[in-house]
Amino acid sequence: MCRRGVTELAYPQLAVWQNFYMIVGSSGAALIGIQFIVITLVAELSRRTSADTVGAFGTPNVAHFGSALVISCIMSIPWTQVFPLAIVLGVCGVGGFLYSMLVIHRARRQTVYEPASEDWLWYHVFPCILYAVLILAAFWLRTRPNALFVIAIVALGLLLIGIHNAWDSVTYIVIDQPRAHSKKKE
Repeated sequence: MCRRGVTELAYPQLAVWQNFYMIVGSSGAALIGIQFIVITLVAELSRRTSADTVGAFGTPNVAHFGSALVISCIMSIPWTQVFPLAIVLGVCGVGGFLYSMLVIHRARRQTVYEPASEDWLWYHVFPCILYAVLILAAFWLRTRPNALFVIAIVALGLLLIGIHNAWDSVTYIVIDQPRAHSKKKE
């Protein structure tokens, strides 16, 4: 794989994706920082919550942003072989899927908020699907060039899920939770 001191990339097509992963990864990193600020501001409101509620509906947003960032970093590495790239992506997919199972457990265990069906989709089902698809794409990477598109869709999907869920959480805390609290006082 080495000619005249130049190492060939295992997947020269990855070079075409560099701008995409720079955008997705940078966005994920910036949104992680914003999520920390939001959590800090929300904590000052001192509303009733639990560790399981935050673990089911807050922390996963940071995890999804982080996953988009990590996938972007992995895909930006100048890999000289496809197999290690596939292994690393597969491990990320398995880790994300297992984490999603833990989040579902936390959501069922917490008692502060009753999730609606839309919440189950966005916070639990969609992330599980994306992490499972990442595992499949890692297996396909060696034989199907379209796997690069699938991996890009997973990274972007995790970023968009994180954005949706962060917005959903903030609007609930700012709009819906005060309404529910004032109805209990009446």
